[in-house]
Amino acid sequence: MKRIVGVLAGLLLLACAVSAQSQQEEMQANYDKKLKKDFMSKVSWERDFAAAKAKAAKENKLLLAYFSRSYAP
Repeated sequence: MKRIVGVLAGLLLLACAVSAQSQQEEMQANYDKKLKKDFMSKVSWERDFAAAKAKAAKENKLLLAYFSRSYAP
């Protein structure tokens, strides 16, 4: 009985790992697709917030922060 429970638990963990990998690949594909859209490609986006703040301060410009997870399932 303990062995069956152990095998079932192992199969459940394996299924979760496979599902997580599949979701990660899907999110990456959606993210890559979003980066190719016009509004993303026509602007030079800074991905590091601290660097963006420093650049905005140096150039005496406002900072626009765009946070999104719309590529996630």
